[in-house]
Amino acid sequence: MSWKITILAPRPVIEAALIAHEDAFDWDAGIVIAGSEIAEDKPEDWQLEAWMAEEPGEDERAAIAALFADGAPDMQVEKLPEEDWVTLSQQGVEPILEGPFHVHTPEYPPRDEPGLRNLLIPTSQAFGTGQHATTAGCLAMLARMKASGAVVRNLADIGTGTGLLAFAGLHLWPRAHAVASDIDAVCGPVVATNADANGVPLGDGPGKLAMVIAPGMDHPLLKLAAPYDLLIANILAGPLIELAPAFAAAVRPGGHVLLAGLLATQERAVRAAYARAGLRLAARQVRGDWSILWLRRRAATRIRASKPGVLPTWSQKW
Repeated sequence: MSWKITILAPRPVIEAALIAHEDAFDWDAGIVIAGSEIAEDKPEDWQLEAWMAEEPGEDERAAIAALFADGAPDMQVEKLPEEDWVTLSQQGVEPILEGPFHVHTPEYPPRDEPGLRNLLIPTSQAFGTGQHATTAGCLAMLARMKASGAVVRNLADIGTGTGLLAFAGLHLWPRAHAVASDIDAVCGPVVATNADANGVPLGDGPGKLAMVIAPGMDHPLLKLAAPYDLLIANILAGPLIELAPAFAAAVRPGGHVLLAGLLATQERAVRAAYARAGLRLAARQVRGDWSILWLRRRAATRIRASKPGVLPTWSQKW
């Protein structure tokens, strides 16, 4: 990515633009968008950054401007040095500790501590190194599921990126069958490389990870491996809402769904979509501006025995 557009605006304005980007299903995949606060001591001052390979023309500028309801604020356009901007963006980021997990890049050594699982995620073309609040929150929530006694024999990680959350799931439930998927074809070799670096065997079987490229649940292997005890999706609020019926159908009664990638301001809409699909909230976390949701699918409705002459009652098992 050789060019970058930066827009400075108050946090609500940037958040609204990010939501508009999520809903723009015809968005040019060659334009990568991200929003963030400018400085920790100014949490309401945000920036939207857009990276692209070529110098932005009228079409690119218009697409970015269209994300803002009242027109885009001033755009700062700059040509970047001929360097790997993804690599640069992840250099110098400190490792994270969440539950039993230590996620680190090659710049940092593993930690030799009892019960701690080191996960090495090198800088690559795919995101998800665990530094983002949503991924870190997912690691903590997975550990909480395990501690609560959740039994997982079959799991799926939708929108896997680097494969990190799938690796974490297999560490917590080492005999589970696992499938990871992503819509971006570049994630296939990235996950394979990271799986090898972390000692995660690829393939079909207990303790192994199968990787597929597909949008949502649209792949024969994802459908064949269902129903799942655990489905993980750290993506965006728009796709999470759209995929709610498909995710619910792919999880067995009483199964678990872990959702992330949604802003706290989007949580209500996401939870409503999953409630309509038959899932209830088991737990939630808020990490900064982001929500992490643990949902469970309702178990099958059954008839409760009653005394002679009395109508049977219905019960819902969770």
